[in-house]
Amino acid sequence: MHRREVLHGLALASASTILSSCAKRLVRSAVSACLPRVNVSADRITRSICGLRPYRRSGFVVRPEKVGDSLIIHNYGHGGAGVTLSWGTARLAVDLGAPGHSGPVAVLGSGGVGLSTARLLQDSGFQVTIYAKDLPPNTTSNVAGGFWYPVTLFEEQFRTPAFNNQFAKACNFAFTRYQTMVGPRYGVRWTRNFTLAHSAFQNTGDFSRQGVVGSLTPELRDLQPEEHPFTGYEFVRQFDTMLIEPAIYLTAMMQDFLIAGGKVQVRELHDRAEISQLPEKLVFNCTGLGAKALFQDDELTPVKGQLTFLLPQPEIEYSVVPGGLYMFSRQGGILLGGTHDEGVWSLDVDNRVRDQIVARHKEFFDGMRAC
Repeated sequence: MHRREVLHGLALASASTILSSCAKRLVRSAVSACLPRVNVSADRITRSICGLRPYRRSGFVVRPEKVGDSLIIHNYGHGGAGVTLSWGTARLAVDLGAPGHSGPVAVLGSGGVGLSTARLLQDSGFQVTIYAKDLPPNTTSNVAGGFWYPVTLFEEQFRTPAFNNQFAKACNFAFTRYQTMVGPRYGVRWTRNFTLAHSAFQNTGDFSRQGVVGSLTPELRDLQPEEHPFTGYEFVRQFDTMLIEPAIYLTAMMQDFLIAGGKVQVRELHDRAEISQLPEKLVFNCTGLGAKALFQDDELTPVKGQLTFLLPQPEIEYSVVPGGLYMFSRQGGILLGGTHDEGVWSLDVDNRVRDQIVARHKEFFDGMRAC
């Protein structure tokens, strides 16, 4: 064999080894067979908080109502998807109420839905005043998990074709809008998520798989046991989505609103008659659970959620939803959740529930295969 042939053979062998190594790294990065464990213990708890999701079994409301010479556009009832869908239902609401209107506009509520509605109205050239009983950080949106995925939103049997159409439009617009806000200013970033189950996933209930909105879950695939470290779960699905940190996001949104000339009045409104007396004759109702009393929506009911935060772990760059629990890794700490108490109005932290959630998460993460 000539020297040139030997060198050529060595080069091919080296290239093959490099490509094989690269392929292995790509496969590992694609399916995340090795993940760091969350360090869960009671002495790492920093705080626990509670929030009330504004839930309607038939889903959110975006519709007009005429009260005297005022036009009210309702935009509320998002359940656990308020932050997720806020830009999308804001777009629906603005497109419904803004055409043909001139003059100032009022927005009721200063959570994620109210702020996104106000910002879209400002983008359309309107002078906007927000009327709110509470401002960030004292809103329901501040207590949200901030995971971009519509959950606790509706009951399947009560959905209609008209709602499906609104839902599809809201999902698509919100998903696109949040991508323009990725970065430290708004506290929005991409994260890999793992959803775990003991039985096969029902794709008909997965909004990204039923043809309603197309694929809004990049990198979605079902993993084999050797492709993930989660022991005890036969079914594991991964996909990428965005995580929004409410404390950062809502502060930046309020700053944007004020810089654009927006005004805020801290004021509680009690009925339609009081709303009709506002100087603004186009009003967007983004009051969330407050719409139950303000507009007599008997379908609205609270779903209490309790969150517990642990000290930050910068190496945790994924989210996981293992059968009723969920863990999101935020800049300010590890978020642990897993409660959905329908009809409960109390915002008091239940220490017994806190301890149960922490214990269940500890059992889960301690059971992960080590890298």
